[in-house]
Amino acid sequence: MADFVLRNLDDDLKEKLRLSAARHQRSMNAELREIVRSALTQPPGSSKADWQQLAADIRALSAGRVQTPSEELLRESRAER
Repeated sequence: MADFVLRNLDDDLKEKLRLSAARHQRSMNAELREIVRSALTQPPGSSKADWQQLAADIRALSAGRVQTPSEELLRESRAER
């Protein structure tokens, strides 16, 4: 098994890693190993079905809420300048 040293990690990333490790009840090293393992064992790219499911999940989060068209938001933003 290999050892690695991770240098120059931003403080905010280190804190996020610490919080993620605590949430999963792991050490920071174990959490980092899991992140690397997960990133490197996932198949490259996601299938169209995965993206469609993700889009459906996101739409479901805002179901029943009034949606403002993006062009309206852009007009408002430009008017504020």
